[in-house]
Amino acid sequence: MSENAAQNGAGAPAPPPPAVWRDRRRAALDWLTFGAGTALILWAIVAGASGMGYNWQWYRVPRYIYRVIDGELIWGPLMRGLFVTLDITAWSAAIALALGLATALLRLSRSYAGHLIATLYLELVRNTPLLVQMYLFYFVLSPILGIERFWTGVLCLAVFEASFISEIIRGGILSVPRGQWEAAAALGLRPRHVYARVVLPQALPVMLPPMTSALVNLIKNSAIVSTIAIFDLTNEGRNVISESFMSFEIWFTVAAMYLALTVTLSAFAGWLEARARRGQERR
Repeated sequence: MSENAAQNGAGAPAPPPPAVWRDRRRAALDWLTFGAGTALILWAIVAGASGMGYNWQWYRVPRYIYRVIDGELIWGPLMRGLFVTLDITAWSAAIALALGLATALLRLSRSYAGHLIATLYLELVRNTPLLVQMYLFYFVLSPILGIERFWTGVLCLAVFEASFISEIIRGGILSVPRGQWEAAAALGLRPRHVYARVVLPQALPVMLPPMTSALVNLIKNSAIVSTIAIFDLTNEGRNVISESFMSFEIWFTVAAMYLALTVTLSAFAGWLEARARRGQERR
């Protein structure tokens, strides 16, 4: 038995190494800082509202989320708006992913015309405000194409977000080592099979973190559809405020609902990224 074991006692667990203690202290300090910052923000909000003579009425908020009448669950305006936001986000994300992939492939292609079209699209969309694009879609393209306002909002969001997603996909594809491309070509795979079976599966873990940020931005940017009278979560929140005069409570509730969506999406994407990396390590 060594001298240290004799001093600690037979079978006594060894103390954690210094690095573990440093990590624990750093984590505790981070949580303490976060708690202090949150408390300071809440105090500033409450103090400001008190200075304005604001009368908090949180007890009235649940009726705008849901009600139970005769045993039947009835969704309130905020939940109905949330469902519309989810619908818009889902359709916009699907179209944006498809358009972003097509744009990225055009940028990587040897076609001069395809590369030029993709570049012009990216420069035009990424360098103009989303609000201006929404008005152009609603007042110009919507009457020409004869589409309703819901799909106008979906298409505008998809076109805007696809410009960022395309660069994420292109960067992920370029991150795959050149040897993988050459090996796939040596096996006689066609270009579409090279992308589908070799390149994209390896690029996916690289693309997931920035792709998550793009989808989170899509959820937040979906509030812009309220400007064309789509009754999403933001628009329903404004309507509730005009009816109840509870500005602080409703906007805090709306912000919390958006936060729940984005945090859930980030957690799910983190799980997918960890699973994809584990799959690559097993290979």
